[in-house]
Amino acid sequence: MATKKAGGTAKNLTDVNPQYLGIKLYGGEAAKVGSVIVRQRGTRYLPGKNVGMGKDRTLFALKIGTVQYGHIRKVGFNDKTKVKKTVSVIEK
Repeated sequence: MATKKAGGTAKNLTDVNPQYLGIKLYGGEAAKVGSVIVRQRGTRYLPGKNVGMGKDRTLFALKIGTVQYGHIRKVGFNDKTKVKKTVSVIEK
């Protein structure tokens, strides 16, 4: 005979830190050298003028200025055009 009631198994005990993705600096905001503009998975935003891209696709400022968002048309497979978003830093 059991002296204790059987306990259930716990399935939801592990915790994972959030990834903190998204836009960090919006259009018109001031950017310093090295400041993160967008953290993303994949290339939702492409780097424009004075913007670099890290190995995890993070976009950061290469020069001091203001952030500006825009669009670019890319011709892809089978001559289909895609509109991609770009991020640039305009120098003062």
